[in-house]
Amino acid sequence: MRIPRSLLFVVLLAGVGGGLGFYWLGAKATAPGPHLEAVQIEIVRGETLRSVLNDLAAQGALENPRLVEWWARALERAPRVKAGRYEISAGASAVDILRQLDEGRVMLEALTVIEGTRYADLRRALATHPGVRQTLQGVADAELMRRLGDPGVHPEGRFFPDTYRFAWGTADIDILQLAHTQLRERLQAAWAVRAPNLPFSSIDEALALASIIEKESSLSDERPRVAGVFVQRLHRGMRLQSDPTVIYGLGERYDGDIRSRDLDTDTPYNSYTRIGLPPTPIALPGDEALRAATRPLESGELFFVATGRADGSHTFSKTYEEHRKAVRQLLERQRGVAEPPT
Repeated sequence: MRIPRSLLFVVLLAGVGGGLGFYWLGAKATAPGPHLEAVQIEIVRGETLRSVLNDLAAQGALENPRLVEWWARALERAPRVKAGRYEISAGASAVDILRQLDEGRVMLEALTVIEGTRYADLRRALATHPGVRQTLQGVADAELMRRLGDPGVHPEGRFFPDTYRFAWGTADIDILQLAHTQLRERLQAAWAVRAPNLPFSSIDEALALASIIEKESSLSDERPRVAGVFVQRLHRGMRLQSDPTVIYGLGERYDGDIRSRDLDTDTPYNSYTRIGLPPTPIALPGDEALRAATRPLESGELFFVATGRADGSHTFSKTYEEHRKAVRQLLERQRGVAEPPT
């Protein structure tokens, strides 16, 4: 039987050099690696140390993977190989590499969920992310919510929009569990310091209002005022008349434009035809929207409309006449009429 040259060399070292041989191996293991640029590898579940070291050698990060494996096992330093995507720094020694593998210092993937994203869009983003392990294909929303510990709850609005960083190969349900937990904790924190005399009594209603606020304005200083308008309307039994609720109720029928017939077509989410909050949230609200919904700025304003400016701002009004004037100004701006001097 032919003995591999690397093992023969190790046998000679052990027989001839003794401690000197191990000292030499240790010096080689701690010396800078031959690679001048960072190297990336993906380790799958169940992959062996030998396979990983061979892969690193093929990419130029190790000169003799068998010697590295033997040295690590002889000193009982063989790492527990953890699945994931790793980036090996340029010039990293064999010891550095083994330590990184053992500690599981993987590259972190990222998934950014922006405020106002819908739950369906979140599911699609997870399903198409190359670093996410798919476990939820064909799993219905009701079953997913049961697995997350919220049976019978509609999933819309129940996940916090944020940038999530995770190891390559993390399961989709684990990311959803984290986002679900974050939303619940932040919602409870906002509800705990809510203003008195709100026109609703449940935390779920606060979440529904927060989702509407999130879709209505992206400006931090406007959100409490938007909340104040809706709270005033709820107190007075007025319809919210929020376009984003109509759009949500239209579902796939929405083509980018709201028409008069859409405002008149009744759905459970049409706040032009129904009084009160929609039955569920309509999007994923962020922290500012949650705080605005629970601590609105009430100043007697009952209306708001977009200014048409690039900053996404709105004009707020206390009376319908003021509101009609603001609408006329918006239409003039959209037609290209010069703004009157201020």
